[in-house]
Amino acid sequence: MAGFTNVIRSTIREIAGINDVAAVQYPVGLPAVVRPIAQDGVALLIDYQSPAYAQLYCDRLRRFIGKRGVDDALFVEIARLLAARMGYLDPIRIAQLKLQEPVTPGRKPAVDTRRFRLDELVSSLPDIVGKPAMRLLERIYCAHRTVQIRFSKASIIGIKRLEFEAWLRHWRRLSTRYEMERVWVERWLHMIDRALTKRPDAVVAVVRSATMIEGYGTSYRHGMAAWHQIIDGLAKPSFDGTLDIADLSDAIERARAVPRDPKGEQLRKAIGEIRGHALAH
Repeated sequence: MAGFTNVIRSTIREIAGINDVAAVQYPVGLPAVVRPIAQDGVALLIDYQSPAYAQLYCDRLRRFIGKRGVDDALFVEIARLLAARMGYLDPIRIAQLKLQEPVTPGRKPAVDTRRFRLDELVSSLPDIVGKPAMRLLERIYCAHRTVQIRFSKASIIGIKRLEFEAWLRHWRRLSTRYEMERVWVERWLHMIDRALTKRPDAVVAVVRSATMIEGYGTSYRHGMAAWHQIIDGLAKPSFDGTLDIADLSDAIERARAVPRDPKGEQLRKAIGEIRGHALAH
């Protein structure tokens, strides 16, 4: 019961703006060339979630101000990719974007049809609801079943449904998906920090690895799995000093180029070959 009470309390605070900030504060010392990118990121994330979420974005950027090895070009890339990743695509976001599409007089709005796995939809719900639902789906072997969802402004009912789906953003930061994304972002930022300290030659490759993860559905899951394989198999061991790869940046890029398969076998083999070559030399 306490969990449901917390969900209701958090939702009310979110709707009322109690958790929000009066104005987003940009980090002191943010390079002038980075500021327009950061402003775009803030605008995106306010629209996506809230000013408080945009403030989290700025707080995350702060760690790179004055950081050795972070030039303007690298900082711009970090700011751009961080905003894109924090604004991850979920059914709520698709509804938000659909509502924002302009309507041409005399022309019927297009219907956007997407397919989602049931576990993907459930992960967008607050943990207190989503986790029991996920256990149930797994118990009846339906978690990976896909369903088709229409996003349409072609009727009043369609618009009202989109508005409700977009309203669910007030629950987004209580969801399993949000927690997974939060953990990923923090790990990506941590790996950038470690690259700057241990392998500055590979920092650009680590920053750009964020582009492996995008969209939703199969491509999103495969991208996330492949990213962790590359970080765990190549980057982290190199930073820890247990694997000596002469050109880590090239190794990461070669691993990224491997075609993705459902079980990650091709990538696992490629990483094994790169590691074997490094250990042999």
